[in-house]
Amino acid sequence: MSFLWPQALLLLIAAPLLAAAMVLRRRPARIPGLEMPQASRWQRHVPPALYMAALVVAALAAARPTALITLPSQQRTIIMAIDVSLSMRASDVLPNRLAAAQSAAREFIKEQPGDVRLGIVSFAGTAVVVQQPTHERDDLIAAIDRLQLDRHTAIGSGIIVSLAALFPNDGIDVESFGKKAPAREAKPVPPGSNPNAAIILLTDGRRTMGPDPLQAARMAADRGVRVYTVGFGSAQGGPVQVEGYSIYMMFDEATLKSIAELTNAEYFHATSGAELKKIYDSLTAKFVLQREQTEITAFFAAAAAALVIAAAGLSLAWFSRIL
Repeated sequence: MSFLWPQALLLLIAAPLLAAAMVLRRRPARIPGLEMPQASRWQRHVPPALYMAALVVAALAAARPTALITLPSQQRTIIMAIDVSLSMRASDVLPNRLAAAQSAAREFIKEQPGDVRLGIVSFAGTAVVVQQPTHERDDLIAAIDRLQLDRHTAIGSGIIVSLAALFPNDGIDVESFGKKAPAREAKPVPPGSNPNAAIILLTDGRRTMGPDPLQAARMAADRGVRVYTVGFGSAQGGPVQVEGYSIYMMFDEATLKSIAELTNAEYFHATSGAELKKIYDSLTAKFVLQREQTEITAFFAAAAAALVIAAAGLSLAWFSRIL
């Protein structure tokens, strides 16, 4: 715990001074007819002790304490970029890579709290926003169900279009990537420092065309956006039927690890539907809650008020007056 106004802690000196004054105070004279009810020794000390505790807590409240607290996320936007290239038809993740990704994406969407906006980007040879960030879960599920496979894999395009969905006023687009500065130049920030935006990239990591995914990841890193990567497939690859031929689609795990590392995020490897569910449970925990340095003055002020009320109440009950 830390304090925004630590100089106010000097008020804590008042507590021992008050205790000393109470010890040195002379016993009041007794007036016939106004004698206080008999009370045990411990009862005589409880109200003053509560008053002093209230004074200490009030002094701490005046110093404006803060603490690192886990709270529900606020105004977070998550873009799920899903690979729909033909390689995602490989069956090394059952029933196939794309079907497993769709199933887990639906579960992830359902687990998010109402204040989190989600958007869907699909990418193959090109990338497109199939659902703008929204709170409407039914629209998101419908967008997931509409995904269809296409040729080629442009992972970099998927990241860039996801960033454009997160920052619609920054002039980000694939065509101008690497050629000119966007309409609104972003001042680089530390990777992963943006608490309100993230990208989840679901792919087998095998780029065949489009912008370099690592350069696209650096663009995300400069905006503080974490790109969590979920890799589908096995080291041996999986068979896919293309125009009557069975082709083994390999899995590029190294690229996905590099993307996550550049953006200060994490990489997850999905080798089965059950494992994928565990991965998404982990991601849900990351996005639903976040730890923030939060001012907790109100809690201390409420505690001080409660102690004063308790001391006054006990004084009235035991001595028929407020000490």
